[in-house]
Amino acid sequence: MPQPSSARLHEFRIVSNDKIADDTYALVIEAPALAAAIKPGQFMNFEVPGNAMSLLRIPLSYARADADAGTVEIWYAVVGEGTERLSQMRPGDTSTVLGPGGHGWSVPEGCSRALLVGGGIGVPPLVPLAEQLHAQGIEFDVCLGAKTATAGVGSSELDALGAHVIEIATDDGTDGYRGFVTDPAAKLLDEKRYDYVATCGPGVMMSKVAEAAAKAGAYCEASLERMMSCGFGACSTCNVETTEGMKGACMCGPVFDASKVVVW
Repeated sequence: MPQPSSARLHEFRIVSNDKIADDTYALVIEAPALAAAIKPGQFMNFEVPGNAMSLLRIPLSYARADADAGTVEIWYAVVGEGTERLSQMRPGDTSTVLGPGGHGWSVPEGCSRALLVGGGIGVPPLVPLAEQLHAQGIEFDVCLGAKTATAGVGSSELDALGAHVIEIATDDGTDGYRGFVTDPAAKLLDEKRYDYVATCGPGVMMSKVAEAAAKAGAYCEASLERMMSCGFGACSTCNVETTEGMKGACMCGPVFDASKVVVW
């Protein structure tokens, strides 16, 4: 398992913070050292000002990093008081972020084709992975799931990065297949040979993707969501039960070998 990078505290300035889908925002921050250090699949812990009673940072993954511009782009969903405050921050506002945290995706050597499966706000960590696959000349297909068409993110970005196939699934059928994204993913796994499967989204979704990947004989990694309160392994609030015992997502994840995850 790759060793995590040593997280450090960075000051950041907001470049933009715009709504891109239902209850979903794209936050661009200026943090040059972080932009140069972060790797696909890693995360950051944000301090969001505005509530003196809120002591915990907010863990978020990233969608893009530009080392030349010194910026990192984060797509996040407004799901509580903390992310609501984050959505109200404006260009020029400043705060601190701890990162990069944990370790990210580990594309196996010799990989020639990959399948990326994302659900909801689990899509962002797959975008920098797709950029890496594209740079390495590895063919990849994508399956994206959302509640409805106006909630979906990532399809245009992944298309621009060279995805050969993009399958969309929505709960209400307003875009693509009507139903769960696990259905088109399982179909692709039946039809093609993949060396590598990467998934991020709801636990139930990822467990089904992992089962389908195992059946197809493809190595599968999953990025798990946990409340990574401290971000450096001290608080034990982000434990994941694995076949090798309890592992902290902030240090041993957030990306795990899916075959070793016991509780999603």
